[in-house]
Amino acid sequence: MAKLNPYLNFDGKTEEAFNFYKSVFGGEFMGEVSRLKDVPGMQIPEEAKERVIHVALPIGNDVLMGSDIMPGQPFTVGNNNYISVFPDSREEADRLFAALSEGGEVEMPMEDQFWGDYYGSLKDKYGVCWMINYHTQK
Repeated sequence: MAKLNPYLNFDGKTEEAFNFYKSVFGGEFMGEVSRLKDVPGMQIPEEAKERVIHVALPIGNDVLMGSDIMPGQPFTVGNNNYISVFPDSREEADRLFAALSEGGEVEMPMEDQFWGDYYGSLKDKYGVCWMINYHTQK
């Protein structure tokens, strides 16, 4: 059975927003706040290096996650919300990605990522944004 988590995008305001959510809901972030400057081999403009690429805040049994958009990426309210799915297997990740992306738009194909997981993102044919993330490391 897959697990779902809301994933929010911001235009340079992720850290501010998540510190606010932390003040509202309590708790601590899961791990460190990851930043664009932490991505290996990526040329990042100086003004964007502190943008957040991932933050996670446990709220009850769920996790609210978020990141900043890449510099120059269009940002409008509506494309800043994703449903993040955590399937139980790589095969299930591929099945979900293929089904959800049919008739939609692939943003990032399913690939092994530098953080160690198997990940892809898409917008389905109804305009809903999805992230599929299989934790390859147990």
